[in-house]
Amino acid sequence: MTHILLDTVIKTDYGQFDLLWDDGYQGFDGKFDKVFDGQVNGLAGAASGNGLYLNLARRSDGYPVRIVLLAEPPTLDAGVWEDVVEVSICVPRGVSPRWRTWAGERGGPLDLPPGSYRVRVSARGRDAGRQQELADGPVDSYLLEVWPAQAEPDSIVRTTTTNAAYWHRKVGSRR
Repeated sequence: MTHILLDTVIKTDYGQFDLLWDDGYQGFDGKFDKVFDGQVNGLAGAASGNGLYLNLARRSDGYPVRIVLLAEPPTLDAGVWEDVVEVSICVPRGVSPRWRTWAGERGGPLDLPPGSYRVRVSARGRDAGRQQELADGPVDSYLLEVWPAQAEPDSIVRTTTTNAAYWHRKVGSRR
């Protein structure tokens, strides 16, 4: 079973994209320690417990983002995705999960039921996205695969871009 939660080009600034489930939480506020505390990866910050921050490569414009809910852990699609990380999240009962871009410019509902999940964030084009930071149209793209799982520490599954390696080092140096 695959349930598509989102499949669109996200327009945002400062490479910020959040998934939120705490109604009082407004997403990433520039404080890396809050969202990456205790983590090793620098692409998906899940430490706050109130949401999931995605650190996209480009400063602004559009990013193709696809989020799918799966019944089982996915297989690793070798060669298609350059950078892959995994984090755990817990969506509590009684909340309304949603997605949101920088400063709340755009957003929408996310049909994610309560529960404990593992999220695999796969990216391609991060180096090109960084080099073409202000290009018109999409350069880097993202796939988030979500499936029921018990919490476990975040992990870096694959890193092939300089951009992802930079963010992993930045987060790792804060530990």
